[in-house]
Amino acid sequence: MHCREFRTALSARLDGEEPPPGLSGPVLDAHLLGCVECRGWGERARRLKLLTAGLG
Repeated sequence: MHCREFRTALSARLDGEEPPPGLSGPVLDAHLLGCVECRGWGERARRLKLLTAGLG
């Protein structure tokens, strides 16, 4: 699997959606433990979600 697929799953998690087929929460968590780039991407996405939450 590529980081792109893990980032899609992470985005779904942040939005409260189901992960893509074949990519469970534990698999995503294991990837995030070992991938600094995806952890950083996830943190930036989380912050962006928080910043935009009150703008609607």
